[in-house]
Amino acid sequence: MLGLHRSPYHGFSIEFSQHRPYIQGDSLKDVDWKIYGKTDRYFIKQYEEETNLKAHILLDTSGSMNYASEGQVTKLEYGKVLASVLAFMLIKQNDAAGLYLYSDRIEKVLPPKATRSYLDEIMRSIASVKGSGVSDTAGAVAGIADKITRRGMIIVISDFLEDADSILESIKKLTITKSKVVVFQILDPLERNFGFTKDAIFRDMETGLEMSTQPQQIAAAYREAFNTFTAKIKSGCLNSGIDYNMVDTSQPFDVPLSAFLRKRG
Repeated sequence: MLGLHRSPYHGFSIEFSQHRPYIQGDSLKDVDWKIYGKTDRYFIKQYEEETNLKAHILLDTSGSMNYASEGQVTKLEYGKVLASVLAFMLIKQNDAAGLYLYSDRIEKVLPPKATRSYLDEIMRSIASVKGSGVSDTAGAVAGIADKITRRGMIIVISDFLEDADSILESIKKLTITKSKVVVFQILDPLERNFGFTKDAIFRDMETGLEMSTQPQQIAAAYREAFNTFTAKIKSGCLNSGIDYNMVDTSQPFDVPLSAFLRKRG
């Protein structure tokens, strides 16, 4: 199986690097209790993991990710599989994987580590996720970008059904550290082709707002607007050196993963 990067593994060790303030999601095992006793503040012992790669996996868990047309899995379930497989592959090849769950705010942070036991923690966190809240990829990604200070790989998994300009502006911030940024835009086939044929009431899965319409009257305009939107996301990513991947939930899980890995082979 192809790996997530080309460089071979040359060894792995962990050395103490520095202290940093405790943030939600950090393991209490890494708290420096001596410093806490002196300052009454929590600090984490930060270690330098000498791996080939530090990867940060960002997964959108907002309400819109719960959508699934008949016979399909939800976008969130699809994204959870992608995130899980990528984390597994990274740690299996002795790279460090971290996880960020977000909706309109950062819900959970697991900083990158390369231990096999840490993979279990990542998997449990992914498995327990239930989509909710309003999506704010732009705001969440901007906040996450401030936490990533070293070069690595950053993988963003979302439907990106928000303002395209705001999303692109925030994602571009992830490239400041010269990190390799990868985007997986997950969409349901009905979101792409708007194949509704009967009068319907459409409900926003994040705000609850409802609209009654005759799909056949708006289908052409919808498809044009949606194609323009996704093309803007794609071109904006590619023009910034960001690896863009469109994912349709009707595809088997191995299709987008294999396509992504072939590009990195």
